[in-house]
Amino acid sequence: MSSHESYDEKSDVKSAVNVTDTLAAQHHLAFKSDQVDTGAQLVAGQQFDLDPAESLRIRKKIDWHIMPLMCTLYWVQFMDKTTLGSSAILGIREATHLTTNQYNWLGTIFYLSYLVFEYPQNLALQRFPVGKWMSLNIFIWGIALCSHAACKNFGGLFTVRLILGMCEGSITAGFMIVSSMFYTRTEQTLRVGYWFLMNGTAQIISGFISFGSLHITTTGFEPWQWLMIITGAITLVNAAAYWFLFPDSPTNAWFLTPDERAKAVQRIKGNQTGVENKHFKIEQFYETLRDPKTWLFAFFSALDNVPNSLTNQRQIIVSSFGFTPLQTTLLGCVDGFIEIVTIYTGVKLVARVKDSRAYVGAIWFLPNIIGVFLINFLPWSNKVGLLFAQWTTGIGTTGFVLALSWLSSVTAGHTKRVTVNAIMLISYCIGNAAAPFMWQAKYQPRNHIPWIIIGICYVICPCILLAIRHLLSRENKRRDAEPVDEQYDDVYIEVITPEGKRIEQKIPKEYLDLTDIQNRDFRYVL
Repeated sequence: MSSHESYDEKSDVKSAVNVTDTLAAQHHLAFKSDQVDTGAQLVAGQQFDLDPAESLRIRKKIDWHIMPLMCTLYWVQFMDKTTLGSSAILGIREATHLTTNQYNWLGTIFYLSYLVFEYPQNLALQRFPVGKWMSLNIFIWGIALCSHAACKNFGGLFTVRLILGMCEGSITAGFMIVSSMFYTRTEQTLRVGYWFLMNGTAQIISGFISFGSLHITTTGFEPWQWLMIITGAITLVNAAAYWFLFPDSPTNAWFLTPDERAKAVQRIKGNQTGVENKHFKIEQFYETLRDPKTWLFAFFSALDNVPNSLTNQRQIIVSSFGFTPLQTTLLGCVDGFIEIVTIYTGVKLVARVKDSRAYVGAIWFLPNIIGVFLINFLPWSNKVGLLFAQWTTGIGTTGFVLALSWLSSVTAGHTKRVTVNAIMLISYCIGNAAAPFMWQAKYQPRNHIPWIIIGICYVICPCILLAIRHLLSRENKRRDAEPVDEQYDDVYIEVITPEGKRIEQKIPKEYLDLTDIQNRDFRYVL
């Protein structure tokens, strides 16, 4: 958004709505059905208030069918991308003759590949069925993960890590889209928290799998190779489950009846975001680039993921404290437990306290700052204190989880959501890709320089969250002072009845695929 523009300026939507000569005095007629939200066909002409008990029943049915799949895949994808860190103490560096710089590159290439393919992945998620597209990507990355076991040098590992990043770029973006399709704003915060906290579950499960792999003794096949095969096989099972079971949208979810699909779409009416639109709208793309909150979220995402380089360093750091490989593997489970507890308590608190996303996210960063301070200043001989300090640096993950769900809740227009998701995840990749190179051998064992950089990021990130809140709160007040906007209150689309007749039916503003700037009734959650 340029300096002379503000949120209160209305966007031109002549490309979406055509006023015909004969109907201009009566109402607007949508130019094409594909210009509006896919849910419009289900709710066109309907005037009903959904019973809260019925809404709850449908939500529970949706939860039962998609949340187990989302949670399982999210722990699998996190476990898969952190196999490099787990393998570091299982012998992969020695077996493939990796230098410190090459090992860092393997962490970076994953996120560089993720970055390059993130926007194409988001476009594909808009163009193709979400469930099927994710399933295809899961299958390819499962094959790539198993292929790690066959690699003998840096070149081979570089290739499979690149493929891994390319495919995994579809998952978080796909989950953000699906969460906004099926759930209300408050429900989104909880559900995003639920599937994201599976990262902690992955650390625990991965720790036990690594522990078990250490005890596998086979000639010519090392423990790190078994780890890759086991996790790859689990991934391939998930690919099959997603192909057959994961829904693409509430408008065609296999587990909902036609009547329940209409009610599922009606449930999210209050989001003012609709379900989805397969038509790419260039005006929404440009609006995203001009929107200041896009870049605030992107800046937050980049800085918050610089510390994520610890994913591939934690095992090495803990080992440097003097713990054995077996102890290091099991101690890694504590990181997962902390992440589960802190994310769960954070999203629960946000769901209970209205407009608290920025405040909770900012407060949850405080232990991280304290942890970094202790790691830099505790005596090196205090191994237990250093270990606990490192554990506290995992609490602030809650801030990123809240930012993900917050971004989906304050963005409307399907092309705009796809674009803003891609920008945030590209920023996520930039932070993750750049950070591994700060872990240089010359800084070991204290690693003061990397930890100072991480500490700076932990100080800036909560400030960005509070700045976003201030921006959106000010915009809500501006809209409250505006006169009622009736521009989109009388819009119709052509619908073909079961008898084959073409009739015009009115559709609510919420299903016109308007952006949050176009729709002046939209209010930003804080």
